Amino acid sequence: MPQEIPLRYGMNPHQTRARLYAAEGDLPLQVLSGAPGFINMCDALNAWALVKELRQALDLPAAASFKHVSPAGAAVTSPLSDAEAQAFFVDDMADLSPLAVAYARARGADRMSSFGDFAAFSDRLDRSAAELLAREVSDGCIAPAYDDDALAVLREKRGGKYLVLAIDPDFEPPANEQRMVYGLMLEQTHNATLFGPEHCTNIVTKKNEMPEEAVRDLVVGSIALKYTQSNSVAFAANGQAIGIGAGQQSRVHCTRLAGSKADTWWLRQHPKVLEATFKEGLNRAEMNNAIDQYLLRDPTPLEQRAWREAFDPAPDPLSPEQRADWIAKMDNIALASDAFFPFRDSIDRAAQSGVKYVVQPGSSARDDIVIEACDEHGMVMAFSGLRLFHH
Repeated sequence: MPQEIPLRYGMNPHQTRARLYAAEGDLPLQVLSGAPGFINMCDALNAWALVKELRQALDLPAAASFKHVSPAGAAVTSPLSDAEAQAFFVDDMADLSPLAVAYARARGADRMSSFGDFAAFSDRLDRSAAELLAREVSDGCIAPAYDDDALAVLREKRGGKYLVLAIDPDFEPPANEQRMVYGLMLEQTHNATLFGPEHCTNIVTKKNEMPEEAVRDLVVGSIALKYTQSNSVAFAANGQAIGIGAGQQSRVHCTRLAGSKADTWWLRQHPKVLEATFKEGLNRAEMNNAIDQYLLRDPTPLEQRAWREAFDPAPDPLSPEQRADWIAKMDNIALASDAFFPFRDSIDRAAQSGVKYVVQPGSSARDDIVIEACDEHGMVMAFSGLRLFHH
């Protein structure tokens, strides 16, 4: 493998000199198709670390959908319901492989944000996953290896310009890592701690039963947050993140953002959405945009006109009562936080979206108030003792 890969440019086109290189030895990375840019590599390496850790923690095939160095979604494989398959735009694909299902879930977390994503896969990429990638708007992918027929499919995407990276699955980063900020070097120990089911055992609430599915979802959410710009909060269900609130300075703003995305994930499975039909000629991105605008609580006249023009016939908008009744059916949702909750406000907001299981580091001066809030809402909460800031 090479010691250096030239990049098209840095974070912006006017930052013309850019490269990826190994300080020592060969790079554990190969470019199999396309030409990478700086942000592509930031996405690829963070996304790979995420899916590798999901695979290690849960022993299930995993996938992630990254945009601007945070996951739009992340998931392990778990059987899709008919409603999920339709909402994720894969109901017409028969016999999806476990890896393809994981990516359908990862991308289905927030299909609007996954537009033009960088996809990561924990396992050797098969044709089923490649065919799913081929039909989506995506900038590139990374995996430990590729089946020959899968690689052939991907090399045809975007006229041969689709970026395909292969990484050595045995590569481990050094114990210490460095970063230059404004010409000065920072150094720290690499965050090699693997978040696993054992981090969900210190339960501090009155309710203390944590089903295996809830533990799985809390692990998925927490590992996703380990590679999300902080502050961050994740809602998770069915083996996938369903709403990630990334990069907010206030934790309750993270929770509101993630909760809003989780509500949209669930509303996309409302019968009125699933029964709606689109006008002929719309591509997948245009359909996603139309659904997103249709589900807005207070659309502008232009937004309302846009979604009405996309459907044939245009469905009636969801009434406030229909919206509230459907969201009230959300249940057994998991909530993970990259740092402690300083107030009860995030717990109160999470309860509105069906959260029943929570994991967070703990050690706030107001832990007692947060525990009391969980008890009031009938939630089970564990203190992991592990902060997961990422910048």
